[in-house]
Amino acid sequence: MSKPPPAPIQSIPVYQAGDVTVVNGANLGDPMSFAAELDLDDTYELRRDATPHLLSLQTDGKDGFIVAEDSEIGVHGATLYLDSCLTLMSGNGVTTEVLILVEVDDEGDVEAVYALPLAPLTPRLGYALVGISKDDARTKFAEVACVSFTRGTHITMASGAQCRIEELQVGDAVLTRDDGPQKIRWIGHATVRAVGDFAPIRIKAGALHNENDLLVSPDHRLFIYQRSDALGAGRKEVLVRARHLLNGDTVVREDGGFVDYFQLLFDEHQIIYAEGIAAETMLVDTRTSPALPPDLSQQMAQSLASHDIREHSRFEVSEKLLKHPDMAKLLKRASTR
Repeated sequence: MSKPPPAPIQSIPVYQAGDVTVVNGANLGDPMSFAAELDLDDTYELRRDATPHLLSLQTDGKDGFIVAEDSEIGVHGATLYLDSCLTLMSGNGVTTEVLILVEVDDEGDVEAVYALPLAPLTPRLGYALVGISKDDARTKFAEVACVSFTRGTHITMASGAQCRIEELQVGDAVLTRDDGPQKIRWIGHATVRAVGDFAPIRIKAGALHNENDLLVSPDHRLFIYQRSDALGAGRKEVLVRARHLLNGDTVVREDGGFVDYFQLLFDEHQIIYAEGIAAETMLVDTRTSPALPPDLSQQMAQSLASHDIREHSRFEVSEKLLKHPDMAKLLKRASTR
């Protein structure tokens, strides 16, 4: 029996705790920390020279995460826990949510604390801590982790018809790459801020042989068949995250305002066709399961136990093979030779 594919790696832009410190309040001078050490109404500032680092993580198969090998920060293999969701308010009343992740050693002692802002923080601007929630953290992180299509995206149905994603209904049959027609089990929808590293990626018409623009979440994995192995991946079938295709021309980040995101869930993880591009659907694991309604999560607990055990999950390309000034152009050329 072949080994199951490795858990997908997700890279998130985080600040180290010392980059965000209390400038007024009970914990004056202290870095941002986990919930048990925080006090409401403390005012925080992001250091002027603070730089976010990509923290790469994988699920540990339970309720936590581990630091992945290619992470820019943290100790490879160390355990990470999602501690809390903080709500910060600037002087003009705008709120920003920040997720707190804690890295621990083998003895369970805290090694590092990381802050993941869900919207950009402005250096040297005061932010008052107005909310601390341990209950919302996993749901908020799930919204970040879920791969999502945007309103208006055309999905190829089992009949071959093209249907806008917002018009789909549970039970509709969609054409999948691996299993033919499959019925939708659940459709998720959320309106989120399209800012910074979480802004959607627009793949313009023609960039990957698509007739219309495709707008997806940044970590959405696209399936591409190379007629020649231009990436040196050792196979012709590859999964590439949308953010790795950015080139400032045919693939761009749509930063600003809000975006309507939709998630499609099937009984198994699937590759479907969106604007003619083969793209993955929602993968259920410990990162994303909190996004499901509780009743659905319970109903599908057993059938989704092996949701990520799919042959196509082995096709993801490591980031080190994607260092090219125009990856979209390279893959388009490789898929047409």
